[in-house]
Amino acid sequence: MLDHLAGAPTAAAVLNAAALLAGAWTFMPGALRRLVRGRLGVGLLMTIAAAGAVALGHLGEAAALAFLFSIAEALEDRAMDRAQHGLRALLALVPPTARVERPAQPTGSPGEHVVPAVQVRTGDVLLLAAGERVATDAVVLTGRSALDTSAVTGESIPVEVGPGEPVPAGSVNGTGTLRLRAVADGRDNSLTQIVRLVEAAHARKGQRARLADRIARPLVPAVLALAALVALYGVLVGEPELWLQRALVVLVAASPCAMAIAVPVTVISAIGAASKLGVVIKSGQAFEDLGAVRQVHLDKTGTLTRGTPQVVAVATISPVAASTSYNISSSASGTSADRVLRAAAAIEAGSTHPLAHTLLTAATLEQADSATLPDATDVHEHPGQGISGHWGGTAVRVGSTRWIDPGALTGDVEQMTAAGMTVVLVEIDGHLTGAIGVRDELRPEAAEAVALLRQQGLAVSMLTGDDARTAHALASQAGITDVRAAQTPADKASAVHPTASSRGGTAMVGDGINDAPALATATVGIAMGLTGSAAAIESADVAFTGTDLRLLPRAFAHARRGRSIMTANIALALAIIVVLVPLALFGVLGLAAVVLVHEVAEVIVIANGARAARLARRRRVTLEGAEVTGTDNANRRAASATPSR
Repeated sequence: MLDHLAGAPTAAAVLNAAALLAGAWTFMPGALRRLVRGRLGVGLLMTIAAAGAVALGHLGEAAALAFLFSIAEALEDRAMDRAQHGLRALLALVPPTARVERPAQPTGSPGEHVVPAVQVRTGDVLLLAAGERVATDAVVLTGRSALDTSAVTGESIPVEVGPGEPVPAGSVNGTGTLRLRAVADGRDNSLTQIVRLVEAAHARKGQRARLADRIARPLVPAVLALAALVALYGVLVGEPELWLQRALVVLVAASPCAMAIAVPVTVISAIGAASKLGVVIKSGQAFEDLGAVRQVHLDKTGTLTRGTPQVVAVATISPVAASTSYNISSSASGTSADRVLRAAAAIEAGSTHPLAHTLLTAATLEQADSATLPDATDVHEHPGQGISGHWGGTAVRVGSTRWIDPGALTGDVEQMTAAGMTVVLVEIDGHLTGAIGVRDELRPEAAEAVALLRQQGLAVSMLTGDDARTAHALASQAGITDVRAAQTPADKASAVHPTASSRGGTAMVGDGINDAPALATATVGIAMGLTGSAAAIESADVAFTGTDLRLLPRAFAHARRGRSIMTANIALALAIIVVLVPLALFGVLGLAAVVLVHEVAEVIVIANGARAARLARRRRVTLEGAEVTGTDNANRRAASATPSR
């Protein structure tokens, strides 16, 4: 028994030494490397404090300091870990090869050559068949077709192109054959520029200091200077041993142990709670920034809108040549509008054009028995113009206003276009019969979400690559007055950049590849829906697993609450330092008492940080006569702060 007791101190010393080494290894080498580069941080203070405790013979206290700090560092590193390996998936949109028209050897006559896409040079003539992807930015020389640019621009409605019109890299050709002239090299086009923009934005973000480090940066040299002055005072008064011991106690008292764990505990708790809302926050820095956002930029397609075009209006010419407006949601089978839809759907049934599915869906909804739609015959596609065929023995043409004259429906077509619709004209038996308006409709909860964001004091704007008429038409429905249309990926990044470093910062919400630079440049990038592009999700700091826009105000309110808890924790940690340092300086408290106070403070900080795991309760408010749901924090704002319609 005596032998066992005699060996206990040795075993305890070995365990303490092992704990000290294990804890110190996680932060001490990094702190010393940063010191060599002239950078001070919390890690350096903890390193000196642990060394001082060992020098005073308090191995257990040193082990406790190192172990607790290593846990704090591990928690925060885990919260701030980000996977960036998926960014290069952007470049998968560029085909591996391209067909180029170049002089054949040795005759010098033109010929077709297949070359790696990276070898395409400005001025090369590219040949593009149906279904092929564009290797680099180009303009159309000959041919007409419809391009699917959804993977690049996020726009769900295809773009009709003809001679002289631009074609972005990564677009997918429709049914026509095109000859293009490259306006950018295969290694330097719009897609590669997006990659560079995102990487540059990430590099800028990587230089941001965490909140605890920003506070500790001036604190560390001040504490070191104070400890040095205390030791120097002991030398001057002739009591170096006493005052050196007090200097080390002061150093331990001033060590921001509670501060070191205040941020990561709060962040981990809040991030875990946010995941229950379907909000994935990728880093501790993103969480801190999310709670300080004051400006929210929203992409249009796939974010404010559903991302899938729908038939929203039909205008027809009656037998007496009177033009009438028709709302698709209130049609009845057998009407002239229904006949226009059925004729267009029958002709488009076998087409690969992206709008074909939209017309088929609308016709099926209007027809109780879709099997009664007779098959079309003698169908021919006219790339860049439309499609023709026979339906029930009657000749039918379906196409754009550039192919079919709108005639008596000119006024209806202009109204549809002004409302942001893409117009498809239908001609039956040689006579113009109707015009179909197709638009990517606003999400039903968009206006409510925008109103709740404004109630939180957030400014809201729309950034979109779509044309101004479409953008303003949908923005007015959502209650957004700040609209920036025809934005390229670089334009979007520039739009969010000027305010990204200002007080409060910005959030960019999007889901497409064209949003990636803006998502990376904004203070906080938010990707809507995990079905969005890989580039958007990779570039974003926050990802929503769903697409309900009402998650936005809830997420902001949750982050603000967590940030306030974090601030309270840091204030408590600083207060403890302010109280302990004088007591240690005048010998009121020894090292053991100082360590004990720090331990108690850390328990309090951890308990307070755990409160961030609780989600804000939801309550109902009245907004423009309708009952809507929001968070307590959001709804405390005046309900009168509603958007203009």
